[in-house]
Amino acid sequence: MDLVTSLSNLIISSADFLWNGPILISLLIGGGIYFSVRSRLTPLFYFKHSFKLISKKDNSQKGLSSFESASSQIAGIVGMGNISGVAIAISLGGPGAIFWMWITALFGMVTKFYTCSLAVLYRKKVDNKFYGGPMIVISKGLGRKWKPMAIIFCFFGMLGVSPIFQSNQIVEVVNAVIIKENFLFDDKFYNDLIIGVFIVILVSSVILGGIKRIGKVASKIAPIMVLVYMVMVFYIMVIHYDMVLPSLILIVTDAFTANSVLGGSIGSIILIGARRASFSNEAGIGTAPIIHASSKTENPIEEGIVSMIGPFVDTIIVCTLTALCVLVTDSWTNYNYAGIEMVNYAFSSSMPSFGPYVLLFTTLTFAISTLFSLSFFGERCTAFLFGEKHGPHYRVLYLILILIGSVSSLKFVISLIDLSYGIMAFPTLISALILAPKVDKMAKDYFKKLN
Repeated sequence: MDLVTSLSNLIISSADFLWNGPILISLLIGGGIYFSVRSRLTPLFYFKHSFKLISKKDNSQKGLSSFESASSQIAGIVGMGNISGVAIAISLGGPGAIFWMWITALFGMVTKFYTCSLAVLYRKKVDNKFYGGPMIVISKGLGRKWKPMAIIFCFFGMLGVSPIFQSNQIVEVVNAVIIKENFLFDDKFYNDLIIGVFIVILVSSVILGGIKRIGKVASKIAPIMVLVYMVMVFYIMVIHYDMVLPSLILIVTDAFTANSVLGGSIGSIILIGARRASFSNEAGIGTAPIIHASSKTENPIEEGIVSMIGPFVDTIIVCTLTALCVLVTDSWTNYNYAGIEMVNYAFSSSMPSFGPYVLLFTTLTFAISTLFSLSFFGERCTAFLFGEKHGPHYRVLYLILILIGSVSSLKFVISLIDLSYGIMAFPTLISALILAPKVDKMAKDYFKKLN
């Protein structure tokens, strides 16, 4: 146990060191600013065009439609980060952290435009299917001498894009709403492990079907789960209608005050907002390019435009709704609650008879749909490292990781993902910054024809 504890502490301290320092945040936010200035924000002006693109019908068997790739992306990122992740951001950085999540997401939309366009440009074809991602962009776009950077991305991609956070939070919400400390066998560890086994059985029925089935399932679940969650939060806001505007004002004003729990400075609030935004929408991390590279589209710029839907839906809409839910009910002022417990309090206080069960359904839907999508990312990283024939073997490791997440502490789980995401961002953004002129040239031609 001492070895496990030491390893856990090392991961936690390493994640804090990486995200609290200036280099990673400068790369994420600075990269987004660079792409925005370079593109003159042109992709954002054509954001509405993305919805026309995902409505296009394409019955080809080469891969996913733009709608399915966008839905898989949303299913992959609209998960527990939008519920417990937002609550964690508020508990650590105050309401102002949400403002900096917004700013990071806006720059993140442009970042995703570049990274996902490059993923389609440099993707490869295997067995009549398209595959790609930052590792392929690095290998084909930058050359063999950059391959170590691609290997680093894939190694941490297998760890970071894992199911441990989702399974961990599923267990927590089931315990909070249903078990209520009446643990099976009077032992929390075995109780959590049994829940984890049920999750494994459910998830295995989908992920063993491969990317095509994942896309089909996600394309149906993602829009429904977002709609249900929006309706419930809107209901809470109607009940507390007099607090909605003050809460929005508080988010903006608190962003420029020193009310952060960690450090008590505006800088620390920005760090918390950027860290949780990256965890939530994954812009600049490199996961979205992997799923968008599998799209049927033949035009990299079209898929780049479609990819911007992810950060918008994830952070600008869903995370904002969660933040308002927490703020209008004043659950954020109760320091006995953090993460999913804070949101559970908001639902319970507003809807005493059925609120917790609504949250349970929403949480399970969010988390499980995310679990359906995440396996594909790790599989592509495994295929790059060990060869195509070994890619599917990751699914076994993925199911094992679900069990590990179900019995691990929340602090360890978040730190492992934060550390992995932080390291993955370097190869993704460095390659995108170097290859940005390629995207600029294609975008100029595309937008000219569009006009």
